[in-house]
Amino acid sequence: MPSFTAQIPNLQVLGPLVDMSLWISTPLEEVLKEARQSIPDPVAAKGMIDTGATGSVIHPSIAQQLALKPVGVVRISTPSSEDVPCYQYAVRLIFPNRVIVETLAIEAPLRGQQIQCLVGRDVLAHGVLVYTGYINQFTLSF
Repeated sequence: MPSFTAQIPNLQVLGPLVDMSLWISTPLEEVLKEARQSIPDPVAAKGMIDTGATGSVIHPSIAQQLALKPVGVVRISTPSSEDVPCYQYAVRLIFPNRVIVETLAIEAPLRGQQIQCLVGRDVLAHGVLVYTGYINQFTLSF
């Protein structure tokens, strides 16, 4: 079972942060290869595992850097807004130890945060998250 473990100096305050990369989906990579078009490099991002997020979220700059095209629109609600339409993109999330998960990510600004990605329950539904607060550590396995 592929997994990774991270230790954060103050897990309770900072949250379960992970240095990760985001990349185009496998089907898009295959289309670009077949058309002999250039394939963008993965984009490094700081992610936060968020059990409160229904779906994974990426910052608009990630979608722009990867030249992603929306595959749909979803409406989201946040603590400060309701029924906000947002683009949705097919992406690959690349975690430490080359743990890779493909998902549909929602584009949202993530204002006031030092992260570029939220890893939501759409991804967590396929894995096991172990949060060991007393040693400031978490493990995500798939």
